[in-house]
Amino acid sequence: MKPLRAAGFALLLMLALCGIRAHAARPVVVVLRLDDTIQPISEDYFNRALNHAADIKADALLIELDTPGGLLSTTRNIVGRIGASPVPVIVYVAPQGARAGSAGFFLLEAADIAAMAPGTNAGASHPVAAGAKLDDAMKQKIENDTAALLRSYTAQRGRNPKAAEDAVRNSKSYTDQEAKDLGLIDLIAPDRTALLNQVDGRTITRMNGAKVVLHTRDATLDTVEPTLRDRVLGWFINPDLAVLMLVIGALLIYLEFNAPGTIVPGALGTLLVLLSLFALNLLPVHYTAVMLLLAAAVLMVLEVKFTSHGVLAFAGIVCLVVGMLTLVAGPVPEMRVHAATAIAAGVAFGLITVFLVRLAVRARQNKSLVGIDALLGQIAVVTKPLEPSGQVMVHGELWEAHSATPAPRDTRVRVTAVDGLTLTVEPLPPA
Repeated sequence: MKPLRAAGFALLLMLALCGIRAHAARPVVVVLRLDDTIQPISEDYFNRALNHAADIKADALLIELDTPGGLLSTTRNIVGRIGASPVPVIVYVAPQGARAGSAGFFLLEAADIAAMAPGTNAGASHPVAAGAKLDDAMKQKIENDTAALLRSYTAQRGRNPKAAEDAVRNSKSYTDQEAKDLGLIDLIAPDRTALLNQVDGRTITRMNGAKVVLHTRDATLDTVEPTLRDRVLGWFINPDLAVLMLVIGALLIYLEFNAPGTIVPGALGTLLVLLSLFALNLLPVHYTAVMLLLAAAVLMVLEVKFTSHGVLAFAGIVCLVVGMLTLVAGPVPEMRVHAATAIAAGVAFGLITVFLVRLAVRARQNKSLVGIDALLGQIAVVTKPLEPSGQVMVHGELWEAHSATPAPRDTRVRVTAVDGLTLTVEPLPPA
């Protein structure tokens, strides 16, 4: 019995070791999902996933892409890192209905394996100047530079440089089947599992010329999720939110100056303004729009100082709305301030600012209602006949009074002087 037990134990041990080896040999694919605009926050997220894939020596990095586009500078950085990546990169436009628009098309074409799900599209990559009006020569320079960037790696990837260049020069956009037929992508896959099974065993040529065989079938998927920092910064980088924080913060700071010592409005307003400036620093800001915002503030203050019957206030509100609308010069609509936000925030901020400034100016112009000087010119009623001295009631208080002209009880008199606790008054003429 003992020899049989020993043989059984050895067999089980061998099976366990084989299972461990098989598990250890299972390929690993790192997965991240880019479903936002291409900007510095998404670049940080991509870099973190790529570094993680390199650290664990993953078999591939799979980027599931759905983006309207983004900043060209960020796109260049990501494309450069894809080309220099030690890990093969697969870009997969998914799920159905997703797109790789504008900057996303550059990422798709830069990948070692470019794939799309059925019902997706890619392209429309003509460069858009960040809020500036350029002459024809400068536009052509930017267009040629962008087209050259795309050609520099599509040809090396064995894809169709002419069709790719059409997406830049003529804003062409392609369906998944059109992209496959034109040689812009390598395959169409209905889902992630089918994609990894199809590319398994393929030999790809890296940007450095090295040949690599992909091992992705039945791979262990290591998903890299956005961190809390990525989520918060991605929320703050919304242009509409940045403008609203700037407007609300400015109003709260004004309230603090108008009512010193309240502390809370000033502290909260300062926080909102700083967060707004941080978000705008990550976005392409049109500095002419900043001048419009400053001009709007000046016009609103002048409306209070001068009688313009609302003309200055209207001009200030127009400057405010136009300034907000053009403040963020994003290359895609998702990275610009929407018209509804600019109009609503501009009109509301303008009207509230004019109203508050008018109240503050009137409060400073009103004379003091506290102290002895507040009695001068007030109307009093005689309670004890002034012959020539007696008593009067003013503001609900009884005062000793003196009058050069005698005045009977219930006569209305005006206070002309104050001497200690005695008022000098004069009778009012009969109504």
